[in-house]
Amino acid sequence: MTGAKSAPQGWETVQHGQGVQLVDTALRAEPAPEAVRLGPDDVPEILDLIALTEPGPFLPRTVELGTYLGIRHRGRLVALAGERLRPPGWTEISAVCTAPDHRGKGLATRLVRAIAAGIRERGDTPFLHASATNTGAIRLYESIGFTLRRRSDFLLVRTPGAEQEQTA
Repeated sequence: MTGAKSAPQGWETVQHGQGVQLVDTALRAEPAPEAVRLGPDDVPEILDLIALTEPGPFLPRTVELGTYLGIRHRGRLVALAGERLRPPGWTEISAVCTAPDHRGKGLATRLVRAIAAGIRERGDTPFLHASATNTGAIRLYESIGFTLRRRSDFLLVRTPGAEQEQTA
């Protein structure tokens, strides 16, 4: 949403900031044998990891939008990545996150490559978004084969009463 400054009348602004979109141009996509597919039963644990790491918007039914993979350590979910937006010919890799005590082990890289492998098998091109201030993530994505496509403003809004609906 380039140039977005305020929510439509009656809507609530949840978050506003600058973001980047990166597209796969040279990623080595490959399975991650240690990754497990995540589903509705994993949502409470996914939401805990999302709250801890804040990779971006993620609601209880987001796992229904595509494949989500996770890596567990001693039974605990410590990293995840999945699919969200699907414009024709493209699939967004989203919710890429790793628990702080497991960063620096290549878990996010392995999950991004595994999710990308599935996207490519369907004939789509992987892309992703990141906050423009998340320079560590941007450097990681560029180092594994993503290229900056565009910078943009983003505005996350909520319809009146939506907060109550989400907690019900």
